[in-house]
Amino acid sequence: MQTPPPPSITPRQMNLLRIVASMAWADGELATEEVNLMLDRFCRLFAADVDAQQLQQELRDYVMQNIPLDELICQLQSQEEKELVLQLGYEVIASSARTPDEPKINAEEAAAYQKLVQLLNLPEDAVKRIEAEASAASTSEGIVEKMVHKLENLMKG
Repeated sequence: MQTPPPPSITPRQMNLLRIVASMAWADGELATEEVNLMLDRFCRLFAADVDAQQLQQELRDYVMQNIPLDELICQLQSQEEKELVLQLGYEVIASSARTPDEPKINAEEAAAYQKLVQLLNLPEDAVKRIEAEASAASTSEGIVEKMVHKLENLMKG
């Protein structure tokens, strides 16, 4: 696969996108719901100075790449980035099931999530808090807006 041209985001933002995309690829498939969730969240965050539709297409090209988590986690610069990655990763894997009979988070995704938790090396209480927030986000738009605001503050810093 040929590498697409660089999108209109920073390398730091690209790393966050790629980590979350890596979680979506955990089961070997990239569901439409996963792609849409990632593009929605990241475009709301990153589209401050560029055309949102153009940015969405640029990011879509990168979401389609499956890069190993190990190569990406070491580039995170702060505790806030680690927490953000964990929350978005959890939301993405919980956003869809491959079949109606399968749980939202299948065995491959659960294993990838546990690997992410291990690589991030966050305190257990932080992990539990983030999981609770991510679960609530699926039923409450207020939590989503709070997360977007948190992302905006992180990117400005």
